[in-house]
Amino acid sequence: MSNPQQLRYSKEHEWLSAVEDGVATVGITEYAANALGDVVYAQLPEVGDTVTAGETCGELESTKSVSDLYSPVTGEVTAANQDVVDDPSLVNSAPFKGGWLFKVRVAEEPNDLLSADEYTAFSGN
Repeated sequence: MSNPQQLRYSKEHEWLSAVEDGVATVGITEYAANALGDVVYAQLPEVGDTVTAGETCGELESTKSVSDLYSPVTGEVTAANQDVVDDPSLVNSAPFKGGWLFKVRVAEEPNDLLSADEYTAFSGN
């Protein structure tokens, strides 16, 4: 399992893209997707919602369990991935590509996000 070097990671297993024009993309890691099992339902934050770093902003339901989705940053949601709502299995098949979850206009970025190497050491993968 390879964690893309250009992303940063939370200890709750979400990834964050680089901020471009104030907006970053959020998803869950391949490690988290594998741990969840087959994702069958995604409840994502809606456009205009305010999310707070480290707080719940949605949930993913799999054949194994239901897992809260945490935001790695504070800001306003600018897009939710309707493709994932329509086909939650994208979270498993393409966690770093088509399985992204939402985009957020970043108001505040925590300083405890991990690099790819740090996340790999943290998750053991």
